[in-house]
Amino acid sequence: MALNKRLKIFLEMIKFEHTIFALPFAYLGAFWAAGGTPTINQLIWVTVAMVGARTYAMSINRLVDNKIDAENPRTKNRALPLKLLSHKEVCLYATLSIVIFLIAVFQLSYLAKLLWPIVLAVFTIYPFLKRFFPLANLGLGLCLGLAPACAWVAVSNTISWPVVLISFGVFCWASGFDIIYACQDVDIDRSQHLYSIPACYGVKKGLMITKGLHVIAITSFAAAGYLSHLKYIYFIGLVVAGGLLLYENLIIKPNDLSKLDEAFFTVNSFFSVIISTFALIAILT
Repeated sequence: MALNKRLKIFLEMIKFEHTIFALPFAYLGAFWAAGGTPTINQLIWVTVAMVGARTYAMSINRLVDNKIDAENPRTKNRALPLKLLSHKEVCLYATLSIVIFLIAVFQLSYLAKLLWPIVLAVFTIYPFLKRFFPLANLGLGLCLGLAPACAWVAVSNTISWPVVLISFGVFCWASGFDIIYACQDVDIDRSQHLYSIPACYGVKKGLMITKGLHVIAITSFAAAGYLSHLKYIYFIGLVVAGGLLLYENLIIKPNDLSKLDEAFFTVNSFFSVIISTFALIAILT
């Protein structure tokens, strides 16, 4: 098989397009930390670091979950279960992505150079959580919540309360949408003795937890804007984003998951873009 075709299969396997869930929040962290526009070099290297880190995270996730994916009707057609890619190839891609990530990190702040092992540790541990941790969905929230924090540190070489609140907001938002996504796998997760909030506590309770997490997320984003004295346009964006989360939670019901793809992919991609866009307008004007 031609190299470009194998690369295309790999990018499809790691859902490269889903980078849109995290990248806007990374840019948000970078611009917020700078109090304006970061340097071109900072933006370039933050982008490279984000892409490298996420590529590693998804590669290790697919490797660890290969056997699980092969037994799940929803995931059995992924590249590794179908042997379209070998473990060796995916390990190579994962290694290259770490190298790219580290090259980028060492172009950024001193604190970023010190803290990068935490990022790789979180991404490496995350795929194993579903094997022993009932609240495994919070792991994805933690992974995505690192995006604004890492970009903030990369640009400012500091950590402060606004970015803690932003990252906590992303953590709650992402944990919530991962709970929604996990609702479709409750039966197979239970049969494989895997842990998720819906599998352990039921779909109804899982969706209630999601609602609570999303309320906390919007509150946390609002608190970050208040502490930073952002202009009112940011809070208008929060209202719009909050409306999206309300819509997401209304269209998903314990006995009707037919609109899950719309809730997970469409709503959440718009959510990250809307909050980040309105925040950037508030910061730059």
